[in-house]
Amino acid sequence: MNSSHPNRLLVWFRSIGPAIIVASVVLGPGSILTSSKVGCQYGYSMLWVLVVAVVLMIGMTALAARLGVGAEKTLCGELADRIGRPFSAMVGIVLFLVVASFQSSNNMAVVTSIESVLASGPTTDTSGSTKTILIVLLVLFNIALIGTMFVLKSLYKPLERLMKFLLGVMILGFGANLCLAGPSLGEVFSGLVPSIPSELAGGFWPRLNTSGHIVDPLWAIQGLVATTFSVAGAFYQSYLAREKGWTSSQLKQGLVDSIVGISVLGACSAMIMITSATMLHGKMSPDELRSAADVAGQLEPLFGPAATILFSCGIFAACFSPFLINAMIGGLLLSDGLGLGSSIDSPWSKRLTVVAMLLGMSIAIWATIAGNNPVGVIIFAQALTVLGSPLLALSLLYMATRSDVRERVSCPIWMIGVCSLGCVVTIVLAARTAWKLWLEGA
Repeated sequence: MNSSHPNRLLVWFRSIGPAIIVASVVLGPGSILTSSKVGCQYGYSMLWVLVVAVVLMIGMTALAARLGVGAEKTLCGELADRIGRPFSAMVGIVLFLVVASFQSSNNMAVVTSIESVLASGPTTDTSGSTKTILIVLLVLFNIALIGTMFVLKSLYKPLERLMKFLLGVMILGFGANLCLAGPSLGEVFSGLVPSIPSELAGGFWPRLNTSGHIVDPLWAIQGLVATTFSVAGAFYQSYLAREKGWTSSQLKQGLVDSIVGISVLGACSAMIMITSATMLHGKMSPDELRSAADVAGQLEPLFGPAATILFSCGIFAACFSPFLINAMIGGLLLSDGLGLGSSIDSPWSKRLTVVAMLLGMSIAIWATIAGNNPVGVIIFAQALTVLGSPLLALSLLYMATRSDVRERVSCPIWMIGVCSLGCVVTIVLAARTAWKLWLEGA
């Protein structure tokens, strides 16, 4: 009797997967840095914001999975039929450009990881020979991933196994540091009670101070929401559900997958935020945390090298996990938006994924040689996100409310409600980002 329990657990573990992949791509270096900054700046008080973002992500991911298995075609295919090919092409192009832009930061994260191993100090101070080594290793890393992508006949299963392993590494790395930090459970639970930060006294929107500098006390909190509630990741879930082979009879399984996968994402972010709140809040400025590697560096004097190595392993897993999938999201959705192929294994999906990877790598190489971060590219990506995130969220809501779609697959009212709330959130965040970008250009 007891021997059947491990078997059932193994079968259940194998049955989940799509949301694990989504969680892996969302939980990247930017998410680690943002969670650390929020914990450092606000302590435990903003944990409730993370919970809200996780609930929004679960609802939208679960809805996207249902649409993926319930609609006759993929989401971009359905949008092309119902609204027109130009609209689906616009969705694909905008998302591809966002992905290609942020791929540069993924490459820079790999450069930073390699650089820390070489113990060569900041990128701006590296010698010419060290820069050459960094560039060569970065190129080899990209070539290896591209080669693997074309060698494998089917990408989904190996991708799912790899992401499960990397998430396990992240849980181990961040969990060990959380245990060493020894946070107060009472203060953690108090952080789950909604509260408004005192910094909001000056207003909700970004503004210029008397010195002409932009003041936005909610920028870190907005980043926490945006890096947890990823509409692009939720949109991609619909494609992963089809790749997994789910049918309309497995809708409950899709819901469980979304709850488990996104909850793991939220748990990792919470562990990082609580660790930062316990060890760094009130002891340093959040501005001193400029990269995920800086977070590990700040924890080393407190925890020692062994625990820091574990945390660094979590950072490396977070750097590696979104690297390929981020590019695949852009490649697949552009391919499908243009009507060139709707599977992650289709030739055009792979070709456009390579284009996204090469663009990101080229920008990172330029930044490494010049000794600068690709700030302009990130700003460009943020500007496109202003259009992209609401566009994707509204597209999901549009499909979920079509009568013929709802005849084939049930879309519970609560999912549509969460998706509607998610649309409002993405529009507000996009408006704040647009306003800040306008202030920067003014």
